[in-house]
Amino acid sequence: MEDTMTNAMQTAEILVEALPYIKKFYGKTVVIKYGGNAMINEDLKNSVMKDIVLLKFIGMNPVVVHGGGPEINDMLGKIGKESRFVNGLRYTDEETIDVVQMVLAGKVNKRLVQLIEDHGGEAVGICGLDGKMIKAKKYEGDDIGFVGDITEIDTTLIDTLIKKGYVPVVSTVGGGENGEVFNINADTAASKIAAALGAEKLLLMTDIRGLLQNKDDENTLIEVVRVSEVPSLKALNIISGGMIPKVDCCVEAVRRGVKRAHIIDGRIEHSILIELLSDQGVGTMFQ
Repeated sequence: MEDTMTNAMQTAEILVEALPYIKKFYGKTVVIKYGGNAMINEDLKNSVMKDIVLLKFIGMNPVVVHGGGPEINDMLGKIGKESRFVNGLRYTDEETIDVVQMVLAGKVNKRLVQLIEDHGGEAVGICGLDGKMIKAKKYEGDDIGFVGDITEIDTTLIDTLIKKGYVPVVSTVGGGENGEVFNINADTAASKIAAALGAEKLLLMTDIRGLLQNKDDENTLIEVVRVSEVPSLKALNIISGGMIPKVDCCVEAVRRGVKRAHIIDGRIEHSILIELLSDQGVGTMFQ
């Protein structure tokens, strides 16, 4: 009996701790870039979907933006095509963009919708081609095929779904001026969608703790970074390698009006709730 009461008291304390955050974020939009190990591990996947449904039921407006690299690799392997990357970006020829569109806007997107609904939410899966939501042009760097840079975000469809009570689940393919379909980096798309929506928060889920003072020591997490500090952190090589584009996405989002951007550890169950509704947090916040 005593153990039961202790557990009940702990649960009550957690709810009380969450109350000011629930009040603060009520009616606000949160964009969640879903990726990394949380997309592969079934327990983590269900944890994320439960978090998203809970956010909706307590009055927040979650918008999910996702990639699907492992699933694309798997499908390409099934048709005997090798995955190829140039400076971290997938080389996307005509055959590959067909696979990308099929896997992202089809299999992955609809499975996430199904999972959200399995946990009691209501979701609608859309891609950047729907409602001309993500307009893009050919990537200006190395010639890597049908990879695009975003030129415009139209949030009309997302806004409509939010008003109707749905969780929008967005796959990141975009449309070009001449009918092309482009593969779009999911972190970049999430950042630009968050800015266009005037979101309160942008969460980028990763497979590391966040920005680390020492990249080889996860105990050196930097919990808060001001965007003005980013150039000096790059000069010190604290922000380096694959962390650079993620940090740049957070910086751009904040500079374009998103209140806070976070890089969070998607390997931790319920990391979204811990970051948004507790005093502790699980990643690095950019402001």
